[in-house]
Amino acid sequence: MFNLLLLCLGALFRLFRSRRDLVFENFVLRQQLAVLKRRRPRSSLSSFDKLFWIAVRRFWSQWKQSLIVVTPETVIRWHRAGFQMYGRLISKVRRQVGRTQTPKEVRELIFRMVRENPTWGAPRIHGELLMLGFNVSERTISRWMRRAARDPEPAKRWLAFLRNHREAIAAMDFFTVPTITFGVLYCFFVIAHDRRRILHFNVTRHPTSLWVVQQLREAFPFESAPRFLIFDRDGKYGAEVPAVVRSLRMEPVRTSFESPWQNGVAERWVEICRRDLLDHIIAVNECHLKRLLSEYVRYYHEDRTHLGLGKGTPNNRPRSIVSGRVFSHDRLGGLHHRYDRAA
Repeated sequence: MFNLLLLCLGALFRLFRSRRDLVFENFVLRQQLAVLKRRRPRSSLSSFDKLFWIAVRRFWSQWKQSLIVVTPETVIRWHRAGFQMYGRLISKVRRQVGRTQTPKEVRELIFRMVRENPTWGAPRIHGELLMLGFNVSERTISRWMRRAARDPEPAKRWLAFLRNHREAIAAMDFFTVPTITFGVLYCFFVIAHDRRRILHFNVTRHPTSLWVVQQLREAFPFESAPRFLIFDRDGKYGAEVPAVVRSLRMEPVRTSFESPWQNGVAERWVEICRRDLLDHIIAVNECHLKRLLSEYVRYYHEDRTHLGLGKGTPNNRPRSIVSGRVFSHDRLGGLHHRYDRAA
């Protein structure tokens, strides 16, 4: 009885509905029936079905009442996903907006002009590009000039200076050595560039500028000082050391901040000394370390070959030209050896 009443009310309601609504309702019900009749273990909605319901939601306000296969929230979610896809599509097709990209040819020309003309500014480079027919703003040139690679020429000029004046160059530096009691000893040395000879060295616990001045006077007695002396900007030198260097008729050459490569000969000797000696011993005190360094400097001058000297030694160790039995001689307590042929 109740079902019959509902059927009558439904029929009466449909008498007052417009033909447009009836057509839409019949259409969507047939579509859902086609979905349910698909021969699959579980009915699934294709992309066409999703687009169908998105279109129905757009053109028919009563679409929710006839929806059976999915919930209305699902259709709304499909619509939002489709809107996002549409937005991504038109963003790719739409004409590019914003600043025009600088062509690669122009960028390479800017970098080349900066490299070949270090004194040129953006206005000068802008004028040259205009003469070549490139329409680019001066502000763009300034922006790309900041990205230009650094000129390697200063390093090459510095290396050429060192090679051409090595007979007249010496260098000095400090390095530290920990002791067995966790103290720190400071090792000072002066090295000549021509044959990599250690002209002077000493060890102390408390280095001061006056102590360094005394070491320089011992390193260069009787006007034997070279023309240039390279050293870094360590605070231990103070203002006294550069003044004494000038008084010894040497020209002080200070390296740039945090640029150990500019004092490469001295840094190389520190590396060699650590690898050959300091990494294998524990310093007890100043006297112990000074004795070990004295033995190592003697071995370094007389026995150790150097790649930078053509596999020779600072003291010009002679090469053997006779044949005979080879004997070995201990150096630094057996840490290194020297080999000679028997006479």
